[in-house]
Amino acid sequence: MSKKEKNKGFIYEFKQFITRGNVVQMAVGIVIGAAFSAIVTAFVSGIINPVIGLLIGNVDFSELKVVLKSATEESAEVAILYGVLIQKIVEFVIVAFVLFLVVKGMNRLEEAKKKKEEEEKVAAPAPTPEDILLLKEIRDLLKDKN
Repeated sequence: MSKKEKNKGFIYEFKQFITRGNVVQMAVGIVIGAAFSAIVTAFVSGIINPVIGLLIGNVDFSELKVVLKSATEESAEVAILYGVLIQKIVEFVIVAFVLFLVVKGMNRLEEAKKKKEEEEKVAAPAPTPEDILLLKEIRDLLKDKN
């Protein structure tokens, strides 16, 4: 097999992979997730943290830190920024909760769809095979002759 045929096969395989529904859906989910994450970050830092900070005494979470070494003319301050960690934990909890609600909603829709399909299977009788229909016609014709 020539190098050109291998490349064509590779490109063809990649095209098949990329156009599968699951891959496209996953890519859309990642893009939407990134956009949603930005919204949650803005929500937490702009609304949630100021409210919590106000409740605990006008504290800005992004400013919460433990200074290990104060800044000098020669070096920058060394500190543990635990306020940022608190903010990220709140963001994570909100994202996880929303994803839980989305998955729960999708599971309910899937269960309702399966239940509806099962009800339709039970309600609709199976179609009569053609050979049975032909035998019934022959029977009826024989009855008519007698």
